[in-house]
Amino acid sequence: MEWRDEGFLLSARRHGETAAILEVFTPARGRHAGVLRGGASRKMAPHLQPGTQLDVIWKARLEDHLGSFTVEPVRARTAVAMHNRRALAGLNAVCALLLFCLPERDPLPDLYRRSEQLLDLMGQDDLWPLAYLNWELALLDALGYGLDLSACAVTGQTEDLTYVSPKSGRAVSRQGAGDWADKLLPLPPCLLGQGEAPDAEIAQALGTTGYFFGHKVARALGTRPIPEARARFAELLTRPLSPPRSQSRSQP
Repeated sequence: MEWRDEGFLLSARRHGETAAILEVFTPARGRHAGVLRGGASRKMAPHLQPGTQLDVIWKARLEDHLGSFTVEPVRARTAVAMHNRRALAGLNAVCALLLFCLPERDPLPDLYRRSEQLLDLMGQDDLWPLAYLNWELALLDALGYGLDLSACAVTGQTEDLTYVSPKSGRAVSRQGAGDWADKLLPLPPCLLGQGEAPDAEIAQALGTTGYFFGHKVARALGTRPIPEARARFAELLTRPLSPPRSQSRSQP
């Protein structure tokens, strides 16, 4: 068995003295693991950082074997992330969530495309937080837990949508919520594609999407906890964004 594809690295862990087990995400093969000989060597290890775009060849005697990889780095993304705290936290959150959520060897080309586009926005602090939130919505949808925010689940109205039902994932209006409002999840305007989407509002929206990762996806996977990397990124959005170094210096 052999195939070739291009994708990005999710993780690399040492295997034996010099090898590494890689997990990659590609459009045609989904999340896929394999052994890379020499992957833990001083020469290769620096090129195997999460998010790195790779040209991948996988070989195995049988399809259900772990198999071995031959990889060629195409483009690194860590250079941007290492100089931007939010970008690094976001990159770690994306890779950790994909490792956590995705079934092995299940092609998800649309999600792959969305993920690749998101990673290419790293370092653009004006675009990245909202793009990340929309990516989480796409991930939930790909996993079968998509939110339906088009109309109120109770009244059918499309205005004044204020809450999300934790049970159905559908929007609920202020009128439809009634006495149940305190049991519903918040529906910030940014989840509806409305408003200016400030970081604090996006962080609140991530609390809502996080509920479905924790109570729907995690339970379906055996109640594994959501990766801490996601919580760290969401927490960063509640802090003021540091100005670029060139702008933070005193004027002469």
